Amino acid sequence: MTQSMPPTGWDAHGHRSKPGLISSHPPILDQLQKRVAHVPLTLLLIAANLLVFALMLSHGAGLWHSANSVQLAWGANFGPATKDGEWWRLGSALFLHFGILHLAMNMLSLWEGGRLVERMYGWGRFALIYFGSGLCGNLLSLIAQGDRAVSGGASGAIFGVYGALMIYLWRERTHFDRAEFKWLFWGVVGFSVVTIALGLQVTGIDNAAHIGGLLGGTLCGVALFPGGGRGRSHAAIALVACVSLLIVSIPAPRYRWSEELQARGMISELLGEDARISARWDALLNHAGTASSFDQLAGSIETEVSSPYEQSFEQLAKLRLNPNAPSATALESLRTYVGMRRDASRALAKGLRAKDPARIQDALQRASRAQPPKP
Repeated sequence: MTQSMPPTGWDAHGHRSKPGLISSHPPILDQLQKRVAHVPLTLLLIAANLLVFALMLSHGAGLWHSANSVQLAWGANFGPATKDGEWWRLGSALFLHFGILHLAMNMLSLWEGGRLVERMYGWGRFALIYFGSGLCGNLLSLIAQGDRAVSGGASGAIFGVYGALMIYLWRERTHFDRAEFKWLFWGVVGFSVVTIALGLQVTGIDNAAHIGGLLGGTLCGVALFPGGGRGRSHAAIALVACVSLLIVSIPAPRYRWSEELQARGMISELLGEDARISARWDALLNHAGTASSFDQLAGSIETEVSSPYEQSFEQLAKLRLNPNAPSATALESLRTYVGMRRDASRALAKGLRAKDPARIQDALQRASRAQPPKP
């Protein structure tokens, strides 16, 4: 989770500025504003993040915290889903935030760093830095988090922006006031180091995305440095090599997300079908009287109870799910349950035809012992 950028050291009148955000008219920003008056891409990225968050709120997301299921539905980075062909999640995850504080801290950081870097590199290069860094961060997160965590947020891309900012400040240090440069440059370095160190101590922070984004942004900052400069080609080669290495290092998923979703859908559907079959079973037994013979009741049980359970069991038998999938246990429990209910209903029909009270009672007890899994 990122925070706002450190302050510059001197104001426009030559006085030491107080700790806080970048002052309204620092010399560095003044120089950049004379060259580039507006920062449309920074504002567009902030607006896009705010819009997505508002849309998520209107569709069930929480203001302070959103459940993983909501984040997944909106495109968060998650190993089993991303590696199951949904690679677009590497990009969509950059616009998702888990709560208002997460969003506010990232957007403040994006504004503080983005308005500088967009002016330094131009909006085109800034776009490459932002999305290239975000890609590197989410690829490293995919490797480090495995298939355990749902990840989202703009912080990986923002760390890349700060990496490019450090490169620009260092290379252009002779053009800035020395004290201001030292305050801003080492402030950004310290901010990055402290934030990453904090991420190592606090659970729930995707530090891999921060580190990957910072490294990606640093290489992008060298490769895309305006006006050329030493090391551009080497940085570009290193960046391509790093991305390639990250891609080939992605481990195979422990299970496929599409199969997990299919299993969840089938479990929900069959539990609904079970409720209907059970209600019909109860109705047949409650209304069994002198008007219905034992054979007629047995035939109704076979047709309206045993046969549907057999169809459900065949559907479950065809579904194959990796044992590592979250629904694997529930699916196996449902198979067992449906099989027990099918066998008990068959035994009941046989007991009815044989007019054997003991067999009828045993079949009913077997049916009552079968408990459906929780949805």
